[in-house]
Amino acid sequence: MNRLQAIRPFGQRIWLDNLSRELLLGGELARLIQQDGIAGVTSNPTIFHKAISTDARYREDLAALKSRGLDAERTYEELVIPDVRMACDLMLPVYQESGRDDGYVSLEVSPLLANDADGTLAAARRLWQAVGRPNLMIKIPATPAGVIAFRKLTRDGINVNITLLFSLPQVEKVWDAYIDGLRQRLADGQALDGIKAVASFFLSRVDSLVDGQLPESLRGKVAVALSKAAYLRYQERFHGAEFAKLAQAGARPQYLLWASTGTKNPAYRDVLYVESLIGPETINTVPDATLDKFRDHGEAAATLVQEAEAARGLLRLAGEAGVDLDAVGEQLQQDGLKLFVRSFEDLLALTA
Repeated sequence: MNRLQAIRPFGQRIWLDNLSRELLLGGELARLIQQDGIAGVTSNPTIFHKAISTDARYREDLAALKSRGLDAERTYEELVIPDVRMACDLMLPVYQESGRDDGYVSLEVSPLLANDADGTLAAARRLWQAVGRPNLMIKIPATPAGVIAFRKLTRDGINVNITLLFSLPQVEKVWDAYIDGLRQRLADGQALDGIKAVASFFLSRVDSLVDGQLPESLRGKVAVALSKAAYLRYQERFHGAEFAKLAQAGARPQYLLWASTGTKNPAYRDVLYVESLIGPETINTVPDATLDKFRDHGEAAATLVQEAEAARGLLRLAGEAGVDLDAVGEQLQQDGLKLFVRSFEDLLALTA
């Protein structure tokens, strides 16, 4: 068992934060699934921009699509949907063997729709139908409009990765929407057992923003503390009375997915955001570089539940130091959305 495989007994799954034809057709993704136990894939416009702009395998298909006179967004979708389908098919045995708990591939809705609930809903439904795979996850940002769409998509029975979460209030609103959507679906007489949703909680960007406002003793610790506090709330909400009826009807909890887990500050351990948050019913989506580093020298242990209550105390200290973590979360979500939009516009410039 390698170091990545050693995470699995602690109840966490590792997903790859990357997707390209090189990974698919070169056999690398299949190897990662077999040897490292990679249990899912996330993608985004930045990932696809890099793939399309650097991999010659896209060139012929891109030229053919452009010759059809499609708009830039439709061209992009026609180009990457086959990749997403292929990744879903590679992940299908993982999906089936895990009882539909693992083996998902995320495809993001246009971030230009982030403040348009109806537009997000329509695009998510369209992409879900276009890909046509049960282990697809539609990725949408956790803006107020995105949360509205998420509730309706859950009622539809569509798997969702809701992203750009940076604070506890943001996560609570997402869980409210998920639970409400499940209740509506149950009232509709529809099955709950086939639905999977995750809540992508971003880490490194939190520390990058707040470290300069904190005493040295708290630097590099807030993101992990926030994540542990979120996990405590996850346990309270999904393993308590609130979710009991839905669980009996076959509903799955909405797992926390740790995102932005590459360490940005070179003073910190390069696998900090993987080693510190290993625990049951969680996912860590890892970029290639961090995956390689953990495979080389990462240490697997049940760290998520260690000193979890102390994490709340650390967050209080951060507040006493003048850091408003809820305001930080709102700022980071808006900043993240701007980055998403910029990446998407860069991508559309390639496919125009």
